Parts: sequence; structure tokens; C-alpha cells
Amino acid sequence: MRPLAYMPDGSEGTIVKIIAGRGLTRRLYEMGFVPGEKVKVIRSSGPGPVLVLIKDSRMAIGRGVAMKIIVESKGN
Repeated sequence: MRPLAYMPDGSEGTIVKIIAGRGLTRRLYEMGFVPGEKVKVIRSSGPGPVLVLIKDSRMAIGRGVAMKIIVESKGN
């Protein structure tokens, strides 16, 4: 398990938990970032936001927020 921000480009995984305050956790849940949901990293390299594919939608989330989303890689 590792933060979503550390997943390499093109990798897939399943969200295990979110380690954040109540407000951010609620906002992420509303965006579809819930435990058990599959997520694919489109672009994570370099500075700037992490671009992910979740529930057939592309989303850009800040690197700090991506550090709070714990993911289990498909290869683990």
C-alpha cells in the first residue's frame, strides 16, 4: 500500500483508505474516491497535479491531496 501520488504513470490500483480531515474526506467521497474503487494513474511524473481515471472520468488532484489517498497496487 502506498499513497496515490507515488504510483507510476499507467499503473492501476484499488483505494484502501483516505487519511484526511472530515471536510476533505467528504469532498473526495463525493468525487468518487471511496474505499474499494479502482483508480488508474494517467500522469504522475513531474511537478504539478496527479491526473487519474476514476469511474470513467479524468480528474486532476493536487499532489498533497494524492498523498492522503492510500492505494493498493494491482501487482501487490
